[in-house]
Amino acid sequence: MTIQDRRTFLQSAAAMVAVGSARRILGANDRINLVVIGVGGRGTAHVREYLRLPACQVVGVCDVNQAARERAMALVEKTNQSKPKEYDDMRRVFDDKNIDAVSMATPNHWHALGTIWACQAGKDVYVEKPGSHNIYEGRKLVEAAHKYNRIVQHGVQLRSSEAVQEAVQHLRKGTIGNVYMARGLVYRWRPSIGHKPDGPTPSYLDWNLWQGPVQERKFTTRLVHYNWHWHWNYGNGDVGNQGIHETDMCMWGLGVTTFPSKITAMGGKFLFDDDKETPETLCSTYLYPEEKKMIEFEVRPWCTNEENGAGVGNIFYGSEGYLVINGYDKYAIYLGQKREPGPTRKAGGNHWANFIKAVRSRKTSDQNGPVETAHLASGLAHLGNISYRLGRQLSFDSKTEKFVGDAEANGMLTRQYRAPFVVPDKV
Repeated sequence: MTIQDRRTFLQSAAAMVAVGSARRILGANDRINLVVIGVGGRGTAHVREYLRLPACQVVGVCDVNQAARERAMALVEKTNQSKPKEYDDMRRVFDDKNIDAVSMATPNHWHALGTIWACQAGKDVYVEKPGSHNIYEGRKLVEAAHKYNRIVQHGVQLRSSEAVQEAVQHLRKGTIGNVYMARGLVYRWRPSIGHKPDGPTPSYLDWNLWQGPVQERKFTTRLVHYNWHWHWNYGNGDVGNQGIHETDMCMWGLGVTTFPSKITAMGGKFLFDDDKETPETLCSTYLYPEEKKMIEFEVRPWCTNEENGAGVGNIFYGSEGYLVINGYDKYAIYLGQKREPGPTRKAGGNHWANFIKAVRSRKTSDQNGPVETAHLASGLAHLGNISYRLGRQLSFDSKTEKFVGDAEANGMLTRQYRAPFVVPDKV
């Protein structure tokens, strides 16, 4: 056995021991001990949702931002009447054997690595969209969830909507006929972020941990908070932000469970001279020639119309009509040449409660947003972004998850990680 083989063996053995020792044995009345990791705007929403669920308790909050931690801790203490644990490094959460599950609401570049670490430590995970920052990470995410038998729920809340579930049933049973195309719409008001210089790191922020897997750079307010979405090293633009709900919906509604074989994307920055790197406007097309299906995706940032009442949502086209998903909880069907109104419904659901249900049952079949959706929905956005950045149509092989004969494009399937924050090839 070589030194490298021995190191790999020992790492795997240690990870399996962690899985066995980290899980508490839950009784019927036990509550799930949960920590929210990343408690900015989105993470605070996570905290509020879990505090409403009697089957779990928020026993800790974790963030590299001290000010964010203090706000989240005050919220938990006010609601639970008990002080949660405070963590500034997610690795300390994973070391705590009393923690059953974590909810990952960090910036995108931390999603996959944090989730993989959690799986290796025997924790179940709710991970915000996108589940990955690149295609490679998405595949490793799936492998880790399966290897360590973890419940990994992807944060695509519309999958828990009763109305949207009913809409998919209509697509499956042929209410609008043969469904051949889906459109995803992301028309969000995204203003200029201006120009911000590098500067000193605030005393309340651990900038090294915030950067994590990304190559080290000086602190700048053009990245924090939220504006990291518009920089390639940290975010994925709006198609990889709000758009993941809709990329997931496109694939779910069409019933496709692989990546497309042809990808074309065009767009650009047409409105603002600012620090954004990602396109303001993006039009992507994904073709499944064997299935005779296609996905079109549009991102618009500013003044725009809605389409059939949907500014953020999906439209499915069939031989007998079309179906509109509006937001997270409403659908409407229009039939025939005259667009006669068909079935419609508005009804929501609780994606966090669904996660806790699956954590308790240990059944992935109970999940509405299983780990595979994290890889596929996120990956669709990544493929479009790569086509846009290279400025040409790409051919992709879903079996190998590689571009066909294109070394330049394949080089964009992963990133150069900064030790020790490395997504491992062997999870």
